[in-house]
Amino acid sequence: MLALLFALAAALTVSDSAIQEAFHGHPGAFVLLDCAAHETFRSDAAACAEKVPPCSTFKIWNTAIGLETGEVRDPDAPFWKWDGTKREIEAWNRDQTLRSAFAVSCVPAYQNLARHIGKERMQKWLDTIGYGDRNLSAGIDIFWLPEPGRQALLISPDQQAAMLGKLVDGELPFSATTRATLKSVMKVKTTAHGTLFGKTGTGTAEKYNWAWFVGYVESSGKTFAFACLLKDQGLMGTDARAAVESILTAQGLL
Repeated sequence: MLALLFALAAALTVSDSAIQEAFHGHPGAFVLLDCAAHETFRSDAAACAEKVPPCSTFKIWNTAIGLETGEVRDPDAPFWKWDGTKREIEAWNRDQTLRSAFAVSCVPAYQNLARHIGKERMQKWLDTIGYGDRNLSAGIDIFWLPEPGRQALLISPDQQAAMLGKLVDGELPFSATTRATLKSVMKVKTTAHGTLFGKTGTGTAEKYNWAWFVGYVESSGKTFAFACLLKDQGLMGTDARAAVESILTAQGLL
């Protein structure tokens, strides 16, 4: 009985007040996974199970698959040459390395990588790692991006966190070199309490935006994977990142 009570007391949890403060009244979902203990906290079970397009969070896996297939090797070598098309996001209007393209979430650079990987290899990898519903029917260079009238690949916050947990635990068939390179480009910030790794994503539905931030945090010798999805008008992935940082700071992990 004492062992059971101790286990219950030690269960991974996040206070309602921390979630409410981080979400600022927006509907959303937050999943936190202790990668060693395999305990999971969910802010709302139904919201955490909802499947939506991954948007630019798929760049994590596009990067990993690109590294495994040899389409990209050095994160700081030339990766994409700007095609001269002026785009709304100024940071995209220049040549990119893998590291810079990941940091500024350069969609055309990653669309080019997906085309080089090709549908057959991409489908094989998504099937192997079990990523979302593995649906590439929208097209090899757009399947992760929502757009009215087409069916994007779908994945839930639960699935996103679980995938990152498996990546951290070495349970996915990516080499140590790939994992190290991916970790390097995913690094967001380091504080006195931990180091944050992740990727934002933003997508537009008919009446609201999806705002993603997924990744993991290393703190005091432990690793926690997470996924945050906010849904409301005008939200961006940076809003989801701010929510995660608020929660992790409240938990003493960042």
